[in-house]
Amino acid sequence: MARSRTPKRRNGHPAAAPHVLALTGQKGGIGKSTIAICLAAEAMKRGRQVLLVDADPQGTTRTWGDVAIRAGNPAPTVVSMGATMGQAGQLDALAGNYDLVIIDCPPRHDETQRAALMLCDQAVLPCGPSSADAWAIDASIDLVTAARRVPRGSRPELRATVVITRKKAGTALGRSAREDLVAKGLPVFETELGDRIAYQEAIGFGLGVTTYTPHDSAADEIRALYDEIFTTKKEAPRG
Repeated sequence: MARSRTPKRRNGHPAAAPHVLALTGQKGGIGKSTIAICLAAEAMKRGRQVLLVDADPQGTTRTWGDVAIRAGNPAPTVVSMGATMGQAGQLDALAGNYDLVIIDCPPRHDETQRAALMLCDQAVLPCGPSSADAWAIDASIDLVTAARRVPRGSRPELRATVVITRKKAGTALGRSAREDLVAKGLPVFETELGDRIAYQEAIGFGLGVTTYTPHDSAADEIRALYDEIFTTKKEAPRG
């Protein structure tokens, strides 16, 4: 599947191609939508123009966007797309207007996840904090491996990194998952996301957690994760 992200002109100057990030994984309930929303909101705070793609039939990110708009909160552009997002006139028709595109993938929808992986520069795979969660990530790894086998032309190899989520304070959970993931050869972000109510509260109010409660540990986690994700690709906001 080819990706066409022809940069459009902005203020009379060619615009750089957007960075495309996919939150992916076969397992549900591990925080893909929450992370996608919170990263999108943080990116906007940092001056990015963000397109948030809701590829999950549950529509969590789309509903959050509606709540944010009704509440008068800053919100990215949110669109719904599925397995056909890679076809001409779909994501390629919109992406060039943005600095950052974040795709929230559904669990167990292989065709949609494959489409997102073929389009993205970087995949983030949330994983729960236990060894059992780490063991269950094999199917997600297989999809990433298959996407990497497809020639990407001038594009760099797809980067894929795991983030440990729902970690409970004061437990060894997280460390055990990290050890098992590293044994599989997967890179794992240093940042781990705790099992914190602030994430759910922020989304319910149509906000990202770094806006809802900027001094909370949850906000610190999202800022740290954002910094890790974009360490190797510094993008200046468009003027």
